[in-house]
Amino acid sequence: MMSDIVAVLFDWAGTMIDFGSRAPVMAMEQVFEKTGVPADETTIRRYMGMAKREHVVSILSEDAMAARWQAAKGSAWSEADVDALMVDLEPAMAASAALCRELIPGAATAASALKHKGIKVGSTTGYTRTMMADIIPAAADQGYAPAAIVCAGETALGRPAPLMLWQAMAELSAWPAGRCVAVDDAPVGIVAGRNAGLWTIGVARSGNGVGMTYDDFMALAVEERAERMAPVVDEFAAAGADFVVESVADLCLAIRAIEEALTKGDQPGAAATRMLAGQPT
Repeated sequence: MMSDIVAVLFDWAGTMIDFGSRAPVMAMEQVFEKTGVPADETTIRRYMGMAKREHVVSILSEDAMAARWQAAKGSAWSEADVDALMVDLEPAMAASAALCRELIPGAATAASALKHKGIKVGSTTGYTRTMMADIIPAAADQGYAPAAIVCAGETALGRPAPLMLWQAMAELSAWPAGRCVAVDDAPVGIVAGRNAGLWTIGVARSGNGVGMTYDDFMALAVEERAERMAPVVDEFAAAGADFVVESVADLCLAIRAIEEALTKGDQPGAAATRMLAGQPT
């Protein structure tokens, strides 16, 4: 059966690849360590989902980080310092991403199921095109090849602005916005989806919020997994997500719920966030 949904736009790291969003943490830890002003994982993860330059600026703008930079360098950080960090971050991110390009279990199947329903599949990412160089062909080899890929820096503003999502929709000829869906593991991506006028689905367990590898997460008891995901679900609700699923493997639950909502004439953001649970795995 064909769907009333026109397009689904996926984030990449933490949503479709790189369970736990490890690559950006690895790269940023390395680059900030090189400056002599280390950034810890908690600080790095706080801004996950942003374009990487905006991510760096947000880290440097924290009072504690700014004070450490001033103490170490003798002056406040500047845009020139951001430029220098980005020169190092590009290859560091590309190298880290190349190590973390495995598809999240169920990702390829979820995308294929959408295509079989006549739904277009596109994507946006906080990575630059250079950072995605190894990821795109590796994902295709694993069965995931979205028809549109919009990278950081290819629109005037990144998330939470809606421009990357709108650019992907334009490339897919996907319209109206109220029949398109954004899927993301970070609240900033959900906010971007809301700003774009799309339905939004948060992915709880594979992303930045939990921040664990697949093996480490699956080694937890079911109850502890739920405890780890609970604050992530709360963050998605605060961001205005329409639905939350544990994994992209459960995407069909949210797609079905959106299809039912569309038949009733509902619009994105019309109801409180709903958590949809699949079979425990």
